[in-house]
Amino acid sequence: MIEILDLQKRYGDKTVLNIEQLSIPKGQSFGLVGNNGAGKTTLFNLVLDLIKPTKGKVFNHEVDVQKSEEWKPFTSAFIDESFLIGYLTPEEYFQFIGDLRGMSKNEVEKFWEEYEDFFNDEIIGQKKYLRDLSKGNQKKVGLVAAFLGNPKVIILDEPFANLDPSTQIKLKKLLKEKASDPNTTLLISSHDLGHITEVTDRIVVLDKGKMVKDIQTSPETLQELEGFFAG
Repeated sequence: MIEILDLQKRYGDKTVLNIEQLSIPKGQSFGLVGNNGAGKTTLFNLVLDLIKPTKGKVFNHEVDVQKSEEWKPFTSAFIDESFLIGYLTPEEYFQFIGDLRGMSKNEVEKFWEEYEDFFNDEIIGQKKYLRDLSKGNQKKVGLVAAFLGNPKVIILDEPFANLDPSTQIKLKKLLKEKASDPNTTLLISSHDLGHITEVTDRIVVLDKGKMVKDIQTSPETLQELEGFFAG
């Protein structure tokens, strides 16, 4: 479970995030939507302790993320390309992450073989550094690396961005598989309302740093969200 209590982030006089309380149960597939500047990435950065809150707490499986690192072994994320290591090949990067997750070399190789269709023969065996891959292929590597080691919590910021339509469809299938695991809590932000309603159980709408909607997804959710953002 992710528990957020009285969480605020301010830069000078500007409050970019202000959430009184938010609970994300274990096993939930949770979606976060909002316009640019709504606070989505800020929230994920606070959950990952990448930035410090002005006030408030974030608990990951009852661990205060600011006070302990015990949450890190079971939590993974891909926010943007800064999570990658540009001078490594994809294979080297997967081995690096796998080693952090306690996986052997053979286990990591078997793992990436499961994603051959997703990679579309553009990642493994290409003898390219990550920095030389296209934005879309960098995204593929980062997303798959976030699945290494079966983490309990997976956080993905705009996972569909920079992916071609075929890869987006494949990613939706992968995310639905992850979401079906009762031991995996999945947090996803996206500007694509259609995709996120397909892969999440619940969607929270942020507007100017505040929660303005909290919806259990249903066949009517997409229409409700489109109505909200249409003004």
